[in-house]
Amino acid sequence: MSIQDIIEHYERAVVQIATGTGTGTGFYLHGYELIVTNYHVVRDNTHVSVKIPGQDKKLAKVVFYDERYDLAFLLPPVDMNNLPALRLGNYRDMKDGDSVLAIGHPFGLNYTATQGVISRVDRVQQGLNYIQIDAAINPGNSGGPLVDDDGSVVGVNTFIIKGGDNLGFALPVSYLKEALDQYKLIYSEVAIRCPNCATLVTEKTLDNHKYCPNCGTAIDFNKLTEPETDNVSGIANIIEQILELLGYDKKLSRSGQNKWEVKKGSATIKISYNADNYFIICDAYLCRLPRQGIKELYTYLLKENAHMHSKLFALKGENIILSSLIYDIDIKPDTGKEVFSRFFERADYYDNYLEEQYKCPPILEEDM
Repeated sequence: MSIQDIIEHYERAVVQIATGTGTGTGFYLHGYELIVTNYHVVRDNTHVSVKIPGQDKKLAKVVFYDERYDLAFLLPPVDMNNLPALRLGNYRDMKDGDSVLAIGHPFGLNYTATQGVISRVDRVQQGLNYIQIDAAINPGNSGGPLVDDDGSVVGVNTFIIKGGDNLGFALPVSYLKEALDQYKLIYSEVAIRCPNCATLVTEKTLDNHKYCPNCGTAIDFNKLTEPETDNVSGIANIIEQILELLGYDKKLSRSGQNKWEVKKGSATIKISYNADNYFIICDAYLCRLPRQGIKELYTYLLKENAHMHSKLFALKGENIILSSLIYDIDIKPDTGKEVFSRFFERADYYDNYLEEQYKCPPILEEDM
């Protein structure tokens, strides 16, 4: 397969994962019927938001937690067998200097593939072998596949060395195969790998309801089987309360730490909170500039800006955005519901109006 063929093949099988504390990447494996990602991407979550290519975000259940190998498995929220099949490669065939692609969603952005080479096939960290690569594994890339030039998955992108210049590490596919084959025997049950002896433990196999049956290590299943507590607090928690009051699922709305994304009609609204300057930022991505009639459009936007309060139109490249800044001290669930509701309604109105009156084309997802 050519590099371009590999990139296009994987684009529809790689998913974006978001929680209240960050973003990551996952990939679907036929036969196992599981989404693979890193443990640290989904830590302390029983369900996470998953964006499958070409579909709206959905909640996926986390069914396997492996802190030792930094692996996690999710049950697919919908039938994903129509996605391209990915092939697991042979880690032992790899050698220093081989070309690889690190695939994922860096910094919560859309699909990206970064080419590099293997610096060291067997780099030992904390008692485990890792593939050291010079392809950058940025935040958000974690959990994505490391792919060889034959198009096979040879590793799972796992971590970087802070301060290192494009120094990334991937967990070899041999560890992934081991975990997949073990979990296949208990498919759909929630399981944890014991961090000490590496035994897969389910709630049924716990010794005295709380210990690993093999080595006696305490295993806490309560946080995985009881109602999940919020892992966000402060202003972020208030924003999520507001979204719930407006009928949105807070987990599905999450797009990373202090970031949310919702739809109102055909308008996409991105919300973020900056704890450094205490501002909540709402950006509604409406449409793009038309090819003709731009002068008339600008005149309309400027007139609207002149009389709007706490909102204004702005341009980001060719994209028309309706923006609002809210000081965090002014936000409470009840008042915030009214403020957000008005903004969402205006975003939906302007999105349709600009398209009908000025022939503004819709925004491409890649531009948001």
